[in-house]
Amino acid sequence: MTNTPGTEEVVRVRGLRKSYAGRTVVDGLDLDVDAGEVVGLIGANGAGKTTTVECLQGLCHPDSGVISVLGCDPAHDVARLRTMVGSQLQDSGLPDRLRVGEALALFATGRARDGDDLLAQFGLTERRRSAFASLSGGERQRLFLVLALLNRPRLVILDELTQGLDPAARRDVWAAVAQLRDSGTTVLLVTHELDEAEVLCSRVVAMRAGRVLDQGTPRELMARHAPSTTISFGATLRDLDSLVAALRGLPGVVEVGVAAGRVVVRGDRVSIPYVGAELVRRGEVPPDLDLELPGLTGALLSLLEPPAATAPSGAASSAAPTTLTQAGAVR
Repeated sequence: MTNTPGTEEVVRVRGLRKSYAGRTVVDGLDLDVDAGEVVGLIGANGAGKTTTVECLQGLCHPDSGVISVLGCDPAHDVARLRTMVGSQLQDSGLPDRLRVGEALALFATGRARDGDDLLAQFGLTERRRSAFASLSGGERQRLFLVLALLNRPRLVILDELTQGLDPAARRDVWAAVAQLRDSGTTVLLVTHELDEAEVLCSRVVAMRAGRVLDQGTPRELMARHAPSTTISFGATLRDLDSLVAALRGLPGVVEVGVAAGRVVVRGDRVSIPYVGAELVRRGEVPPDLDLELPGLTGALLSLLEPPAATAPSGAASSAAPTTLTQAGAVR
């Protein structure tokens, strides 16, 4: 987990530990974030993500470990750190009657950017005189982004930014975060939505039970944890037996079979160009060819889910959670 030579280190954490009521929530965590990165902390509810970012902001104090955020110790330099960090936390909220323009004036410091420019950037200009209570979920999250950016922070921390939003609102918020990424803003994004991390993050840190399981770019994690692929097409090509035999001998191919009127080729990602080349060589590229590649969700879901609890003897077992949001507990 070394930093690239010549890059500015924004966050450095070593051996972070935090417990509540005897329960270890963060267990020896190491974390690095460089300037200009969008780093995602991913994992089920209870993985320790929110507790980690609360320690980074001085909102809670770790039991042990070393934390440096923009050269500050959050436990002792909270006032200085707050001038350099913008954040939107899981429980962010504003008074119902507070208008958008009033929120800008309330949060602005001497370092503040032009609030109207930010409202325009995030599509909120027409809502400047609107009360917070009248904003939709997506508009509220975009307002929190505006407030997080208002005072020109060097680091932005976003915690479960799209939780509870409908698909359209999620897309709007994703587009806003992508604007931050494309502008070179350093972002630490806390989420249990793996598709969100795949779209927005340059690097992902996968957590479970307060520990780092793995980290890397979304592509690196998918290559490590979901290298398999499935290629299928209709079994109507000429010389089918010859084709199946040829496919079985290609690099990366693990299995070839014919089922329900389709040829199914399973293997790793290396197999994809070889299968395609063989079909082109034979002059028969099937019009119904399908390619299945697992994304980050397929790669990491089983890795991130907490182990299923053992059912009591004689009790009927229940289905394991199928989404990360269902595996909730301590943040």
